[in-house]
Amino acid sequence: MRPLILLANDDGYARRGIRAMHAVLSEIADVVIVAPELEQSASSHALSLHKPLRLRRVEDGIWAVDGTPADCVYVALHHPKVLSRKPDLVVSGMNHGLNLGQVAFYSGTVAAAREGALRGLPAIAASAARDVDLDRACRVIASIAGKILERKILLSVNFPPKWAGKLQVAHVGSRTYEELVDLRKDPRGRDYLWIGGAGVHHEPDPGSDTDAHDAAVASITPLTLDLTAKAEMKFCESLI
Repeated sequence: MRPLILLANDDGYARRGIRAMHAVLSEIADVVIVAPELEQSASSHALSLHKPLRLRRVEDGIWAVDGTPADCVYVALHHPKVLSRKPDLVVSGMNHGLNLGQVAFYSGTVAAAREGALRGLPAIAASAARDVDLDRACRVIASIAGKILERKILLSVNFPPKWAGKLQVAHVGSRTYEELVDLRKDPRGRDYLWIGGAGVHHEPDPGSDTDAHDAAVASITPLTLDLTAKAEMKFCESLI
């Protein structure tokens, strides 16, 4: 029996990145897409606990959910009609844009993969700059997928601009965005806010995913589900 891969993203079920990933992964596995109806970038790991969700069958093997990326994986794993059996792997992407450094906390792409990992499944979050050859990057992900089917691991893979094919294992770096709150007026004269700037900066950090990005090298980063700061455990004992 061929492996079953659950494919999600945060850009939406119809985007080019997820369709390219579907085409490549379908060469090695049965693939079912369960992805948001509309873009859900930076939605992090939100679950829609206080509003009803609608699940729509787009075509055979492709479903759309009017919720977050984590909703999509949750629904796929627990709704009896979406998957024929438990998937062997969750892949999220190919995301249009990178998820480097602490952006992993905000990323819906990473959250979809992490939702699978929380259920004990191997999972990959895959992200690429907009000039990357999608077919080539997706084939790298397919190669990685075939090697982790028996391992409970959560990976974040990022393909930078001008990527020439090199990959390296990297730790999470620091990606600092321009931080601003822009106060504007709507056509009726009411105030509204637009947060976040376009500028981004990486501090030098040898061996990091951000350094790999700056060197035009793709990075593979294993992520952990254990949020415990073990180095602070002894100090916390002093607080009791």
